[in-house]
Amino acid sequence: MDKQALAKYLDLANHHPDATEKDIRDLCQKVKKYGFHSAFVNPCYVSLVKQLIDKAVVGTVVAFPLGQETKDIKVLQAITALSKGADELDVSANIGLFKAGQQKLFLEELETIVGVVKDKKPKALVKFIIETGLLNENEIKEISQLVLKSGADFIKTSSGLGPRGASLQDVKIIKSVVGDKIKIKAAGGIDTLEEALDFIKEGVDRIGTSKADKIVDEY
Repeated sequence: MDKQALAKYLDLANHHPDATEKDIRDLCQKVKKYGFHSAFVNPCYVSLVKQLIDKAVVGTVVAFPLGQETKDIKVLQAITALSKGADELDVSANIGLFKAGQQKLFLEELETIVGVVKDKKPKALVKFIIETGLLNENEIKEISQLVLKSGADFIKTSSGLGPRGASLQDVKIIKSVVGDKIKIKAAGGIDTLEEALDFIKEGVDRIGTSKADKIVDEY
């Protein structure tokens, strides 16, 4: 893998609550300089990023990081993000609903969001954040199967703001039940080249990190 190929695995993200326009402009410059797959920002900056970068993908988050907005609010957030120019949506799933045994309602919410997004913008990607730090092994397996069934494009391990970030074991568990039927994005605490390469070897298709430039510089 060369440096350019590595960069395409990386989503450079800034989801800090105090992110300023200057921070986002700096992020966009890094995306263009290094050739990262995308710039991932909070929803209020999607329009700005769309203006600043031409070829790179623009990503944003929905119901982030708790996932406990109502389904209607999540749908509205998704539609708004798409209308502003977002190409990829990382949506926090309602883990409380899942853990309460409401799998049918949980899946219905995922399917509704995927359906709306694909109707509005067929090429847009949907990733559901399952916050693995809140789940045991069996729960990770079950929720991964539900995300697969929803028609989403990716399972994303973590928000980066939960009890912990991604682990290689998370990826192994997810892979054990979904195989290559759905892509995996790892996020949360992946800050070094060694960590990034370990996740890629384990089979992830994308890595979300605020340290993407540091990772490539280490290469």
